[in-house]
Amino acid sequence: MSDRRALYADSGESSRRVRRRTFLGALGVVAAVGGSTAAASAVLPGGRTEGDKGGEAAGRKAERAQRPLFIGTFGGGIVTGSYDTSSGAISTSGEVEDVTSPTFLALSKDGTVLYALDEASEEGTVRAYAVGDGGKLSPLGEPQSTGGNGVTHLSVHASGEWLLSANYGSGSVAVHPIKADGALGARTDLVQHEGKGPDPERQEGPHAHQIVSDPKGGFVIAVDLGTDSLFSYRLDAEKGTLKRVAEAKAEPGAGPRHLAFHPDGGFAYVANELDSTITVYAYDAENGTFTRGDSISTLPEGEEPGVRNFPAEVAVAAGGRTVYVSNRGANSVAWMSVGGGGESLKVAGAVPCGGDWPRHISIPSGGDVLWAGNEKSGTIGIFAVDEESGALKKAGEPATVTKPVCVLPG
Repeated sequence: MSDRRALYADSGESSRRVRRRTFLGALGVVAAVGGSTAAASAVLPGGRTEGDKGGEAAGRKAERAQRPLFIGTFGGGIVTGSYDTSSGAISTSGEVEDVTSPTFLALSKDGTVLYALDEASEEGTVRAYAVGDGGKLSPLGEPQSTGGNGVTHLSVHASGEWLLSANYGSGSVAVHPIKADGALGARTDLVQHEGKGPDPERQEGPHAHQIVSDPKGGFVIAVDLGTDSLFSYRLDAEKGTLKRVAEAKAEPGAGPRHLAFHPDGGFAYVANELDSTITVYAYDAENGTFTRGDSISTLPEGEEPGVRNFPAEVAVAAGGRTVYVSNRGANSVAWMSVGGGGESLKVAGAVPCGGDWPRHISIPSGGDVLWAGNEKSGTIGIFAVDEESGALKKAGEPATVTKPVCVLPG
């Protein structure tokens, strides 16, 4: 099976495929940030420090609340916990170990069910968990096969009635029905991608890396790193089957990995893993078609990390004025200013990710905190988001979790 985590010689590691391991025993996770010492020097949302707080800031501190948090890992199961809605500080409380490598997670539309994939199994699986008080998870129904290997991404369709998944290793995408109680039914479709790209190691065949529905739910979009393609499908709402309607090509060898839509739905931003760029695509929501625009580096001008850089996750601020990208290799999170109503990007800055190999970034509701899940260092960087510029600033020390690769707020 192809392993998307294979590195190149110029990144300081072997280019051979890396085998995934199953980690046994306790995770030994610890809470980081949120104690009195951390709070004294923490950066608050908006870039303010505790030392700068006035009456208004003190009022916000009094309004702090805890919300559930779910962390997907490589080899360590699902880590459950909570976060401070004001500071973003993370506390962990338990683990769910019946799934080995839940490398991506998603919540139902009402937040009462958590969906997880298991990348460790020879054939990919997806499963559901009921979310109880305090974010406690209970298995819901039986695990379901995705029909391919190396399952790497899942999402809940905009209708809330279907679960979509992408099999990186075999280059296919699958659909599962979501039952009334949130459990998953047997797979209703499996679509195999075809083709390859110019990179002989990473693009020898198709490698579906992401599958999402567009903002209006009219089409399903699959991002394929191996074929340099964005595939658009129409989902049959009765049968749960996918019909291909369009394909958009990235620059040859770019290796598109993940996309995120602008809030108005007219543009999408695609992080390209293999050439360290991000590309703007105009999106026609009536026809499900993309038109490729400009690509820019995900690194600030003049920055040379000294190793090859592999962008991973892309996220868009709720207001649509800033786009964020994680850089594995450079070990940073960069932010881009959005211009022209969404049609252009300009790198505005970058901040160290708080560890090594930032696989995932996420922004909880409210938009004034960003997390970076750093796979190799076992840390989650916590950053305050400046509400005007979108700039990031470290907010306390990183949380420690075994190989965190998906950080999902409840």
